[in-house]
Amino acid sequence: MFQNILVPFDLSNNSIKAFKVALDITKKYQSKMTLLTCLEGDAWHHKNYDSRADKELIKKQREATKKHLEKLQLIAEKNSVSFKSQILIPHSVINDIVTFAKSRKHDLVVIGSHGRTGLDRMILGSVANGVSQKTKYPVLIAR
Repeated sequence: MFQNILVPFDLSNNSIKAFKVALDITKKYQSKMTLLTCLEGDAWHHKNYDSRADKELIKKQREATKKHLEKLQLIAEKNSVSFKSQILIPHSVINDIVTFAKSRKHDLVVIGSHGRTGLDRMILGSVANGVSQKTKYPVLIAR
């Protein structure tokens, strides 16, 4: 049924839950799974902001993401499942996830709910909600 599953992964507990749900689906349907992580700099910067701080933040995020992906790889291997991973620096997280899913012909998106919290969530909105609104593919939101 589902052959190509995309899991947007932001290191949150809910994205780990989404990974585990996708792992079960991947195993059941003998599908392919891709984890996509979008790294963002400071969402609050303005045109006079020093971009060197963003570069350092993205470097730290990339290192943390790779460590998490290694742990997920071990879980996947225990379940006899493999996955690909991709790290992007997006212009728009929601649009880039939707574009990635479309360009790679994913037929299911499994995403965690509410990776962002507090004021970020209120102002920037829910990525899971945005992806589910903008994609034509089925979206499973894991809590």
